[in-house]
Amino acid sequence: MSDKKENVLNKSVINWFPGHMAKAKKQIEEDLKLIDITIEVLDARIPKSSQNPVLKEMLNHKKVLKVLNKSDLADNNENKKWQEYFHKKGEEVVIINSNTGYGIDQTIRTIEKMMQDELNKLSEKGRTGRKIRVMVVGIPNVGKSSFINRIARRNSAEVGNKPGVTKTKQWIRINDKIELLDTPGVLWPKFENEDIALNLSYIGTIKDDILDKVEIAYQLLKYLLKYYSETICDRYRFTKEELEKILNSNNEQNINIYEIMQLIGKKRGAIISGGNIDDEKVANIILDDFRTGKLGKITLEKI
Repeated sequence: MSDKKENVLNKSVINWFPGHMAKAKKQIEEDLKLIDITIEVLDARIPKSSQNPVLKEMLNHKKVLKVLNKSDLADNNENKKWQEYFHKKGEEVVIINSNTGYGIDQTIRTIEKMMQDELNKLSEKGRTGRKIRVMVVGIPNVGKSSFINRIARRNSAEVGNKPGVTKTKQWIRINDKIELLDTPGVLWPKFENEDIALNLSYIGTIKDDILDKVEIAYQLLKYLLKYYSETICDRYRFTKEELEKILNSNNEQNINIYEIMQLIGKKRGAIISGGNIDDEKVANIILDDFRTGKLGKITLEKI
């Protein structure tokens, strides 16, 4: 089990830019001409890594509202810190949970507040009734379509488990003041570093079938053992002493972490013929437990 990140992520991951992503980028550039405000949906667990630097360049002269989605899966204290971080940079941000609707009403109020001055100026010129046109953007798997469904209060966007599954241009009426335009999920041509690619692989933005899943789960477990060891003990029924005994042994760190993966496999019945542990099944367990919130509220990027 290697402890070097450069061995985890191959070149196809770092330079992943399928044709439909390039097409989506071009579509967004055209649609921006029609837009007043852009909502960028971010994953609250990785607020920096889920920002698209290509979109940042494209949105340079537009009003932008960031929404930190999946806040229920992230550490509450870290959510507040990230909100303060963006506010200090002069950016509008709302913490939301698209599944429950938390933060949706605040999002609508913020949109209206951001356009109030412009609408007042138009009203003074006798131009009333103009709709606020909003575009929603975001990389795959941050819950963009779920956000649209929630804010529109109906199943407006086609949702799938593959990046870029949202199809066709559609305007959605939010209320008598706001119309919303959906866009496909867009990644970018080259990731800045392996940490970003790892974070995106943890939440499932980068498809599992192009990664070494065991290595990805290993790197995630390594992080969790550092910052959320109690969570690991609770979920996989380790005692604190049992975990510390392994981590403090004289073996190299990568061997210790792999041993913990093996123990998780034993406790969860991931055993194949000969009594060996099925590493890929263990990897699936760890990644699924993280992605579905079974490990609790976890933030991978901290201020």
